[in-house]
Amino acid sequence: MEIKIQNLARSYVQDQKTVEAVNDVSLNIPSNTIYGIIGKSGAGKSTLVRLISLLEKPDSGTIFYDDKRVDNLNKKELINQHRRIGMIFQNFNLFYSRSAAKNIAYPLEICGVPKKEIDQHVKEMLELVGLSDKGNAPISTLSGGQKQRIAIARALANKPDILFCDEATSALDPQTTQSILELIKDIQKKMNLTVVMITHQMEVVRDACKQVAVLDNGRIVETGTVTKIFTNPKSAVTRDFLSHLSSNSEQKAFEKSPEIVRWSDAGGEYTLRFAGEKTGEPVISNAAKKFDVEFNIRAGGIQTLSNSKNIGTLIVDINGKKAEVQKAIEYIKKAGVTVELTDGGSK
Repeated sequence: MEIKIQNLARSYVQDQKTVEAVNDVSLNIPSNTIYGIIGKSGAGKSTLVRLISLLEKPDSGTIFYDDKRVDNLNKKELINQHRRIGMIFQNFNLFYSRSAAKNIAYPLEICGVPKKEIDQHVKEMLELVGLSDKGNAPISTLSGGQKQRIAIARALANKPDILFCDEATSALDPQTTQSILELIKDIQKKMNLTVVMITHQMEVVRDACKQVAVLDNGRIVETGTVTKIFTNPKSAVTRDFLSHLSSNSEQKAFEKSPEIVRWSDAGGEYTLRFAGEKTGEPVISNAAKKFDVEFNIRAGGIQTLSNSKNIGTLIVDINGKKAEVQKAIEYIKKAGVTVELTDGGSK
């Protein structure tokens, strides 16, 4: 299901001041994909997801699911629409008085599904999330990752068209985060879901999403494919996210080394970003041979996106006469490498 939001706005009064949590936001979220919305704390992410998921009404603007406007539904229509939406949260929001299976069954019970059908569907959901043997387990006995798997199964119980994930991995360790992201990607493919992931972790965007919108102070400052955002970030907040990325290996093997390894704290005027096959080409070496310049590499590393595409980053100084440096930069850019000033802005 495609989601289209136009000129969405929502403000609150806090300490006698008006806070514009969401300010004139417009987005097109394609159907059958995993779409990321990333922002720092206080950027307006949670408010935005509550608006898009119809948990709150906007002050102004419109929301469409496919061609149906949904921000102005009456109470009965809203209840029916909510049944077509799944949602998972950072803190799981499970009922500790119910077993794992009974948590999954809860939305089906509300909808009046016959018990026999519920039992069969719960069994299928437990199998889907890899917890077939945990149906009778009390929630208190489950690990964080298992709790989130039960929360995912519950969110999918009514076979929704859209799955919203509001900081769904923030409470999990890196290794568990990776397993949950792999599960969500697998489920998205099997169920042809539109998945919207709200996060402050660029690692989640890198490892799971196809497209992303960057939110800052209630506004969208940048959108595009994950490959485009990683190779050619336009906004200062996006570049800051990229500069603090942890490694793929940290997610997969619980290592704690950063992906961008800096071996010199000084310098590093330029940031070079390579995509795909460019990560294996001697672009820097060729530029040094062609022009009267020297490269001093201060930091570097490679990220692997969810589409298995490699994105390389080098932080360098380029020493030489201004004209020669500019020629080297133009040569590098013509080779398909993005060049920008490390402290922001393209060169």
